[in-house]
Amino acid sequence: MHARHLEIMSVTLSAAKGLARWAERCFASLSMTASIVTLSAVSRSNVILSEAKDLLAKGKGLARRPRRAPVLWPWLLVVVAWAVLVLATLTHQTFLLDHHYLLQASGLPWLAALEVFLLCWQVMTVAMMLPSSMPMVQLVVYAGRRQARPVAVPLAFLAGYAVIWTAFAAGAFLLDTGVHRLVALWPWLAFHSWLIGAVTFAIAGLFQFSPLKERCLDMCRTPLGFFMHYYRKGVSPAWQLGLRHGGYCLGCCWALMLVMFGVGVGNLAGMAALTGAMVIEKTVPGGKRLSPVIGIILLLLGVLWLAHPIWLLRAGI
Repeated sequence: MHARHLEIMSVTLSAAKGLARWAERCFASLSMTASIVTLSAVSRSNVILSEAKDLLAKGKGLARRPRRAPVLWPWLLVVVAWAVLVLATLTHQTFLLDHHYLLQASGLPWLAALEVFLLCWQVMTVAMMLPSSMPMVQLVVYAGRRQARPVAVPLAFLAGYAVIWTAFAAGAFLLDTGVHRLVALWPWLAFHSWLIGAVTFAIAGLFQFSPLKERCLDMCRTPLGFFMHYYRKGVSPAWQLGLRHGGYCLGCCWALMLVMFGVGVGNLAGMAALTGAMVIEKTVPGGKRLSPVIGIILLLLGVLWLAHPIWLLRAGI
């Protein structure tokens, strides 16, 4: 019996020693885990503190960085173009923009008349079309400042843009030449020549409701998205960007410029009204809603032109 008690006590003692060793190992493991957690927390705090210092330094650097210089010279071009148009009106020199005069009364050869008209058309393009494209022009100028040729980039863009509108003007001049010859050969149309103005208003008015107008206007109203999608560095890509942007601008505004070409060349009030309409359509929030309004106005002018052409002509429209 005594031997059995000794055996039990020995087993119990061994178990106690085992439990003590297990407890010691657990305590050591917990201590190590706590140390790791503490070190991790300290390390993470140091990283966060370091990142905060970096952000603060960057913020101070941005605060010290000078603001981007505003883009003013394109607006100066617009002001100069309008000054030229006002001066031409005051000095009665707007006949140089009048394709009717150039084709019929100037005595110039057809090619010379076309060259004079296209030269004067550049002034109209800058005065009327550039203001509505100014957001895109500013993006190109800012991007050009980060390139090796900061002046050539925006100039290439504007050159491509001008080529598109010059091609439109040349096509319109060629079409007008055909209309004049048709009037000369068809006495009925010569007697009802006011129908040409009515048809011009009708075409422009109906185009305001077309899907092409809507698509091109959407592209013109999102210059930043257009720029990010199509912009590439370099002078040649800037030229191509000007052609592409000019194409969408032409698709958006060709009908209004056709009205300007057909019945309003040299009329400062009409030019200013169309310029304002295009600027609102393309740049002002909610300006897209103006498109159907312009379409209705143009259609009504077409009807009035059919009903009272003399009255409209006397009004200078």
